[in-house]
Amino acid sequence: MRKFKLLSWPVTVGILLALLIIQFFSDRINPPATKVEVVETPPPLSDSIIQPRISYADAVDIASPAVVNIYTQTVVREPTNPLLNDPLFQQFFNIDRLPQRERIQSSLGSGVILSPDGYVVTNNHVISGADSIVVSMQDGRESLAQVIGSDPETDLALLKVNLNELPSIVMNTSDTLRVGDVVLAIGNPFGVGQTVTQGIVSATGRNSIGLSTYESFIQTDAAINPGNSGGALIDPNGHMVGINTAIFSQSGGSNGIGFAIPALTARQVMQDLIEHGRVIRGWLGIEVQEITPRLAESFNLESVNGVIVSGVVRNGPAHQAGLQPGDILTAINSEAITTGRNLMLKIARTKPGENVHLELLRDERRLSLVAQLSEQARSPN
Repeated sequence: MRKFKLLSWPVTVGILLALLIIQFFSDRINPPATKVEVVETPPPLSDSIIQPRISYADAVDIASPAVVNIYTQTVVREPTNPLLNDPLFQQFFNIDRLPQRERIQSSLGSGVILSPDGYVVTNNHVISGADSIVVSMQDGRESLAQVIGSDPETDLALLKVNLNELPSIVMNTSDTLRVGDVVLAIGNPFGVGQTVTQGIVSATGRNSIGLSTYESFIQTDAAINPGNSGGALIDPNGHMVGINTAIFSQSGGSNGIGFAIPALTARQVMQDLIEHGRVIRGWLGIEVQEITPRLAESFNLESVNGVIVSGVVRNGPAHQAGLQPGDILTAINSEAITTGRNLMLKIARTKPGENVHLELLRDERRLSLVAQLSEQARSPN
C-alpha cells in the first residue's frame, strides 16, 4: 500500500507539470482574440432625397379645368355612284341633281375657356365647316357651341357656350418667354381624354412655316398630337402662353417640333371678334421682297436685314407718305425689320388710323417717313 502511494505522487506531479506546459504553449500558439469595436456608418442619402422634388401638378390644377374637348360633326354629301366623282363624268352630268347620300364626318380638337361668361378659343381648322360643335368640360358637362367668329389668317376661332360657373384660364401675354423655359401642353390627343405633356420653349417668333398668313409661333418640344389643336400651352404658374396649333411631322405623330400661337395674338383676335365680329388690321399698301446676299451686294448693303419695297399701291398709306419702289425698309417704330412676314405682322397688329414711323434707305441715304395706316380689306372666311 505504501509502495502504491510512493508511486502515485510522482505521477500526480507529472500530470500537473504536463498541464502547465500545455497551457503555456497553447496561449502562444493561439493568442486571445482582440476585441474590435465596429462603428456602423449610415449610408449616404441619395440624390432623390437631397434634391427637392420637381412637380408641375399645381400648374396643371390651375389651368386644366379651363381646357375643354371639342367634338365636331359635318354632314358630307356625295354621289351614290362612285363613278360620279370622276371629273370626266361631272362635265356631262349635273351631280347636284343626281341622288346623293349623306354621311356624318366627325373630328375632335381642344379649346380653352378665356372668360367665365363662356368664350372659348380654339383653332379655326378644328371647327371650320362643322355643322355642329360640342364642347365637353373636364367636370363632365357638355354644351353645344355657337361660333362667334373666326380668323383663318391666324387660324383662330372664338366659340360661346352657355354654362354656369365656368372656370377660365389666366393669359400670360407678356413678351418675356425665353428659349429654354419650361412649358406644358394640355389637350385631348387622339380623343383619349385630357392629357398633359412637358417640354421647353425651343424658339420664339417662328414664321415662314406656311400654316397661316400671320405667323409668330412659339416652337416647343412638348408632345403635341392630333386632337391637341386648340389646347393650352401653359407656363409653370398655370398661365396660358399659347394655343397649340400644329406639329412638324411626316408620320402624323409628335416629333418634338410643335407650334403654338402666342397668347397675345389670341387675346387680340378674341377682342376684335367679340367687338366687331371680325379682326381689324392695319394696312400700309406695299409689296416687299426679301434681301438676299446677292441683292445686298448689288445695293451695297452691309447686311441682309430689312426688305426691298417692290410695289406701292397708288393713293395707299405708303404712297401718301412718300414711299417709293426700290426703297429699303430697315425699321418700323424703331424696331428692326428682319423679314417680310415680320413687317406684315407688325403692320397688322397696328390699328387703322394710327401712325407708323418708317426708317429706310434710298440711294444710300437714310430717310424717315410717317404713314397713317388704313384698314386692311376683309378676306373671305
